Amino acid sequence: MSNLSDRYPRFGFGENWLDFARDLTEQQIVEAEKSLRRLLDRASLEGLSFLDIGSGSGLFSLAARRLGARVHSFDFDTDSVSCTVRLHDRYFGGDRQWTIEQGSILDPDYVRKLGTFDVVYSWGVLHHTGAMHEALDAATRLAGPQGLFAFALYRRTLMCGLWRWEKRWYAGASADAQRRARAVYVGLLRMAFRLTGRDFRSYVANYHSVRGMDFIHDVHDWMGGYPYESILGPEVDMLMRERGFVRVHSTDRPMTTGIFGSGCDEYLYRRAS
Repeated sequence: MSNLSDRYPRFGFGENWLDFARDLTEQQIVEAEKSLRRLLDRASLEGLSFLDIGSGSGLFSLAARRLGARVHSFDFDTDSVSCTVRLHDRYFGGDRQWTIEQGSILDPDYVRKLGTFDVVYSWGVLHHTGAMHEALDAATRLAGPQGLFAFALYRRTLMCGLWRWEKRWYAGASADAQRRARAVYVGLLRMAFRLTGRDFRSYVANYHSVRGMDFIHDVHDWMGGYPYESILGPEVDMLMRERGFVRVHSTDRPMTTGIFGSGCDEYLYRRAS
């Protein structure tokens, strides 16, 4: 994920992904493929090189490989690297078109040796590095001529300061304290669904239809994802245009209250000719 100093109580992203991937289903993989095709606006990645920055569970590296890409995955978190390796060995054992390394987007020497790719992908990663703008800048250099850069970042909300405090506490809390905090969060979310006439049980049961993810693991990831930064679409667009990219599409929305979290805005940019 990132090259963080000891200032930050790092959340165990990789531990969470190892647990998530243990019960990964074919349906979740298919949903991840659909998510990639939608975000990249392509039916296939055949013949393209694909870089997964902060591969986490390895699910989207797996999806990209199944869609035909030559994949390179890396993550700062060693447990996340192990999780990605396990998926590789389970589904593409012996395949040399999918390589995996431990590395940091904030390590200039590592980034320099990577070269460039047709597709650079980083979903929900750069805002956890502790240096989001630096990480975004480094990631843009990895997209080749006419290359695509697909990424997702936390949307800024009015409650980002509170969430930053909560995440820092949660990342350093005991497992028992984390369980209690998750129970409170889920209980309040269930109440909000009831008050607005929505079906919470159906929401959880169908959660995998959104990128193939899992509700419980995503709650843990959201509550503990520290370091934490957020940004709004216009600022992203300005930063990307300064680096020679044009926007293809995005899902960015205006600032919200953020009572139950900020959510991620998705972006797809192409390097200008």
